[in-house]
Amino acid sequence: MPFYGQPIVPAIRGWKDFEELIASPYTYLVLLDSQIGQLKSLVDEAAKYGKRMLIHADLIEGLKNDEHAAQFLCRHIAPAGIISTRTGVIQKTKQNGLIAIQRLFLLDTNALEKSFSLIERTQPDYIEVLPGLMPRMIGEVIAQTGKPVLAGGLIRTAEDVEAALEAGAEAVTTSRRALWKQYEPK
Repeated sequence: MPFYGQPIVPAIRGWKDFEELIASPYTYLVLLDSQIGQLKSLVDEAAKYGKRMLIHADLIEGLKNDEHAAQFLCRHIAPAGIISTRTGVIQKTKQNGLIAIQRLFLLDTNALEKSFSLIERTQPDYIEVLPGLMPRMIGEVIAQTGKPVLAGGLIRTAEDVEAALEAGAEAVTTSRRALWKQYEPK
């Protein structure tokens, strides 16, 4: 089943993306690149249009990526959820009742094995697997963790999206505008 009915979760890299997606039928959006001073206004503006923002805490300029930052984001910015590679951020996000998405970079077998241990400790709501071009690894992460998976990174074509979804990913996160349009919810 897709992530809240969305096989694609558009990833915003700037104001142009934000302005385009605010008018789209997508509900959930990922905010990749931003500055701490812009977050509240972006999240509030998105909410006016029925959009729910997932903030990638690791990529916010001016924000130290730790559990205190996660607490600040949860209480003062109030996004739908937080994406991070950091254990403390994921745990604090879960404690605050927001969607917690653990981002994993699967570089080699060692990284994969460490990731399974990390997931066991953090118990995120979702796992984002990068790069998302590895259907076999998506299936393995789902089998090993029992957690729903999002696929991201290096997804460039509809074939890439379909391969990730067929492998069991609930959705694909992407900043590719052509894929946003192609998979727009009806």
